[in-house]
Amino acid sequence: MANVKLQKLTKKFGAVTAVRNMDLEIKSGELFVLLGPTGAGKTTTLRCVAGLEKQDEGDIYIGGVNVSKIDPANRDVAFVFQYYSLYPNYTVRENLEFPLKPKIRRMPQDEIDRRVTEVSRILHIDHLLERKSDKLSGGEMQRVTIGRAIVRNPKVFLMDEPLSNLDAKLREELRAELKRLQMDLGSTLFFVTHDQVEAMTMADRVAVLNKGSILQLGLPFEIYNHPKNAFVASFVGSPAINFFDGVIERSRLIIIPSRFEYTLDKKILDKIGGHTGKIKIGMRPEDIILSSEEKKSAQPGTVYNVENMGMEKIITVKVEDYIFKVVCRADFETKINENINIDFIQNKIHFFNSDTGENIMQAVP
Repeated sequence: MANVKLQKLTKKFGAVTAVRNMDLEIKSGELFVLLGPTGAGKTTTLRCVAGLEKQDEGDIYIGGVNVSKIDPANRDVAFVFQYYSLYPNYTVRENLEFPLKPKIRRMPQDEIDRRVTEVSRILHIDHLLERKSDKLSGGEMQRVTIGRAIVRNPKVFLMDEPLSNLDAKLREELRAELKRLQMDLGSTLFFVTHDQVEAMTMADRVAVLNKGSILQLGLPFEIYNHPKNAFVASFVGSPAINFFDGVIERSRLIIIPSRFEYTLDKKILDKIGGHTGKIKIGMRPEDIILSSEEKKSAQPGTVYNVENMGMEKIITVKVEDYIFKVVCRADFETKINENINIDFIQNKIHFFNSDTGENIMQAVP
């Protein structure tokens, strides 16, 4: 295993800058996730590390060695693609053996057999070794694809949305297995995805990428609870964070004048540094409280929709022209068009600059 370091990495395709001046270090033995929407530059970053794309500027270090001018075959990384990269006419065993047989790393047959046996056991595909790969299910094919990478025992694993083509149950199963596998092997794993659930459940650390630039890097807990800006807050979390505009006057947060107002605690006012005027508010769905009882701070609204999710309910509440998504207990009783009261947990409110989208509470967690 080895660390990966990117310094001022830039990659352009004509007039489009896919990766912009990126500085990033992935620790040895870490499962690092690069998270972002389609077109953010995730795959391009990964391909540059692998050597499949040549960066226009900057340097790439693997295990302390500058590999910017080293051929892909000599970088000692294994790439798992989004789409299955198997030879359909080969058996599972032959597919797993293939990366060990090129002249550059050819090894004795007994060592090849040992590695194939070990990897197939770890990935629970030992019973499939003699089956042709075109006879496998999607989940089995992806396990074999991952096995082809593991069997080489490279310095770094690079994975480009390897679970995106699987159904929900298989994705959940393989997420857990990949995390366990990475911990057991002690490998460095650089994983890219647009799926925030994958990022939050698997990663040791996450970097949120948009338009080729890293917007925030940190632990999953930090990314979720202390988003650096409105984009990060909106991209991480399901259901998505509720955004709405407000105004701060003196110690009051005004959403709908004389109708939807809050007196902010001194602690909150201190955190936002005395900001007054227009403000963008963010509230996570689980940080909103619903009640049939009237309270001083609560605002009356109407139930617009109810989604039963089994373990919880997602209730959409309408207050005049404002729509809020709220996560409640599964046993919370309410019906569409029913009157209901909505309240915020004040110390969970996120305050963003209306113009820049930056979190003005970022300096005070």
